[in-house]
Amino acid sequence: MSPELEENSQDEVSVSPMEAGALSEEEGVGSARPLVPVLGADPGCGEGGGAGPPQTQDGATTGTGNGAVTGQEGERETWTRQMDFIMSCVGFAVGLGNVWRFPYLCYKNGGGVFLIPYLLIVFIGGIPVFFLEIALGQFMKQGAVSAWNIAPLFKGLGLASMDFRRACHNRSILSAPAATPSNLSSTLPPLNLTSLLLINSSCMEAEGLRSPVIEFWERKVLRLSGGLHEPGVICYEMVLCLIATWVIVYFCIWKGVKSTGKVVYFTALFPYLVLVVLLAHGVTLPGALDGIVYYLKPDWSKLGEAQVWIDAGTQIFFSYAIGLGALTALGSYNRFHNNCYQDAFILALINSGTSFFAGFVVFSVLGFMAAEQGVDISKVAESGPGLAFIAYPKAVTLMPVAPLWAALFFFMLLILGLDSQFVGVEGLITGIMDMLPPKSALGSLRREVVAAISCIICFFIDLSMVTEGGMYVFQLFDYYSASGITLLWQAFWECVVIAWVYGADRFMDDVARMIGYQPLPYMKWCWSYITPFVCVAVFLFHVVNYKPLTYNTVYTYPLWGEAIGWALALSSMLCIPLTVVYKLLRCKGSLRERWQHLTTPIWGRHHLEYLTPESEAKLLPAAETKSTLLFESVI
Repeated sequence: MSPELEENSQDEVSVSPMEAGALSEEEGVGSARPLVPVLGADPGCGEGGGAGPPQTQDGATTGTGNGAVTGQEGERETWTRQMDFIMSCVGFAVGLGNVWRFPYLCYKNGGGVFLIPYLLIVFIGGIPVFFLEIALGQFMKQGAVSAWNIAPLFKGLGLASMDFRRACHNRSILSAPAATPSNLSSTLPPLNLTSLLLINSSCMEAEGLRSPVIEFWERKVLRLSGGLHEPGVICYEMVLCLIATWVIVYFCIWKGVKSTGKVVYFTALFPYLVLVVLLAHGVTLPGALDGIVYYLKPDWSKLGEAQVWIDAGTQIFFSYAIGLGALTALGSYNRFHNNCYQDAFILALINSGTSFFAGFVVFSVLGFMAAEQGVDISKVAESGPGLAFIAYPKAVTLMPVAPLWAALFFFMLLILGLDSQFVGVEGLITGIMDMLPPKSALGSLRREVVAAISCIICFFIDLSMVTEGGMYVFQLFDYYSASGITLLWQAFWECVVIAWVYGADRFMDDVARMIGYQPLPYMKWCWSYITPFVCVAVFLFHVVNYKPLTYNTVYTYPLWGEAIGWALALSSMLCIPLTVVYKLLRCKGSLRERWQHLTTPIWGRHHLEYLTPESEAKLLPAAETKSTLLFESVI
């Protein structure tokens, strides 16, 4: 982690407030921290101060510093090409939720009408927070935790986002598509399986039997037990898939962004190729047009239902990967003058466009399946994992050359989950590496070792999800820990801290110094008022209309299971207020002095280029000063 001055409550010798850059009350809160735009100028250290440290191409200065200017042992890595950053964000944010969740929500909530609340919340909630996280990482050049040195009192925001459980909750989904094609081919010959499913499907309606695809998914792949209270044995096929995927994840990220930036070109682009191929084939099938019409047919009465707006807001915060810390980490590897504002709009367009496009792929095939079976499309459309692993595979079995389309579809799901996973783990490791004190035994650990330890920890957490009751465990993690109210809570506090603690205008000025111009004012209006209101409204709706968690509307989780779920959610949500209380109690002085001290930003070395000479003189202690710098570690 970047060094930070210890609070004055410690007995050891520490740098004085003036030397550290923490201002005295007479100077006011902001006098030592304003930045000045320097476009192409050679930054000096003020008159008599000599030349500044040598510059890297991203604006970071080499060497180490004292006081409130923190330093690192070497310059921070940057993306080899800016397209590496774009591809990494696409790979992380565009995932399984775009393929299986958005199309179902769209048809469920009024078809094309759903796009109205969806696009509105994209512009007032999704893009502003997405841009905030990327810009924060790029400006501070730190991972999810250390980036909140911009307001050190609220570093709990970083701790809440850096969660091993969130880093591994997709693993069961990754194992499933890896296991399913092999199981399909090993159970029956492909053509015989197709004919068998056709026969069984025709019998299912008359006899009230379950679909053979559902039976295969739950009994063969998942080996689903009777409930959360029956964990059962570990499925060795799933464990092998689990090991394989974690090994792949490790070797994708072990060398940092240089290796990650190369892998994402395949993992981010291949799913689009498969989606185009599947759509080209899907629209030629009988009934495909009916499926697409059903997907888009507007039902204007739905606009008056609160649930439609809540679904739109929840889907955006989920699919944009907001509040997970990875976007901040990815942004920290950008060059300082990268146009992250433009990137945010491009990435939002790609993310939402992918969701919309996937709907055509899915519903063209579901329309074909409904026509083949002579039933309404609503009878074959599933929600959640059922759409990806039950409805669509069932439709694939009705196609000519079924094994080919099944293999393509499941390989696409694997790649979608894989790149979301390894980019998310990259964000976790970046945060951990930035937190480690650079001159300690922990700080000397190589990145490869930290990555290996993180992957092993996640692997052991995932073992609980590959038992016979693993799907119930996975759903607990997914519902309480990795989406929904936890992400809304995180996004709310991010906006509040930047807009009201650090200052929305001030952060807009910082962004302008990076990109060369002021973003639209609507960004600061969203951070200050609109986005927090949207987050609170959706959050309260979730709480007021809370219903016990169920699996497939058949199994209802027991009370103790819900208690575990809420414990998972609160363990990250409470990081924010508990860290604030802890830091305030640990610091000395009046409440006003504590607040002023703990909300004073701790700048990195690269910020020296943009500090006034007067402020710079205050931030850098005299050469003869012999002070002991204490390093804070949040681990």
